[in-house]
Amino acid sequence: MKVVLLSLVLVLVCAAQETPAGIDASQVKGEWRTIYVAADNKEKIVEGGPLRCLYRRIECTDGCEYLSLTFYVKLDGTCQLFHEVAKKQEGDVYFIEFAGTNVLQLIHASENMLVVYIENNDGEKITKITKGVAKGGSYTQEEFQKYEELNSERGIPRENIENAIETGKAPEDSRYPK
Repeated sequence: MKVVLLSLVLVLVCAAQETPAGIDASQVKGEWRTIYVAADNKEKIVEGGPLRCLYRRIECTDGCEYLSLTFYVKLDGTCQLFHEVAKKQEGDVYFIEFAGTNVLQLIHASENMLVVYIENNDGEKITKITKGVAKGGSYTQEEFQKYEELNSERGIPRENIENAIETGKAPEDSRYPK
């Protein structure tokens, strides 16, 4: 009888615990600026690297089945504007083809800060990347500490964090105000 009672209590305790909700992609739509970018394979995200994407806008469409991403990448010395669409997969991750195959996940969101985690497979290697984006032009000290913590949890070294604002800027586009 004690085993049955203990089992019942355990089931009730487990049922009462809420599973943390994932980030609702519809809450992060709008204008964003890449502030920081980091990767375990830094050559992918340095100036001129194929995955140094400077985000400008994120839109959620079809009930957030798709994320529309607007960003710049400097290729062959020229900044190019891209509009790409990522399709939602099981587990609140998105899939996109860009410089290989990418699985993208929104891992942290607040009023000013959004962190996107990406695993890029270029056919030879999987690279872990984070993009730290903001509604404004910078992070507070607390936001930067949170960004560092999220990178550490994913095995991305602190020394691989690049300040995108200080190391290069995308051209301004009048459709995407500051």
